[in-house]
Amino acid sequence: MLRFLSKVRIECNPLDPRKTACMELLAQCNARKAKETNPACQVELHRRTDDHPPQVVVTYINGVEEAIDAASTPAQTIRQRILDRGQLLETEQMFRDAGEPWPVVIPEDELHQSFPGIKQIEQ
Repeated sequence: MLRFLSKVRIECNPLDPRKTACMELLAQCNARKAKETNPACQVELHRRTDDHPPQVVVTYINGVEEAIDAASTPAQTIRQRILDRGQLLETEQMFRDAGEPWPVVIPEDELHQSFPGIKQIEQ
């Protein structure tokens, strides 16, 4: 998960019962296996004293920052969101390395072509 990130900032009040996802994600980020995938990734914990809902702010390797509401999002969902976004970043980089334009634009007429392996539904 950390290999796609340059920074993870976890913000929560330690007394807030909604902090569960933040603490679980912090444990995942601090795991030895995760640290080995990207030792340069900064993992920060900001302890809040106000009623601000817990949140996780991730900065991807391309510089894009995303704030995720951890009060209503389980840690596993946050982790999967990071992995999905990371796969997209890897795909984009693969296309750019190959000299292909990104994003890939599929012509409209090709979108409606039939494919022998797909069953057509008559309407």
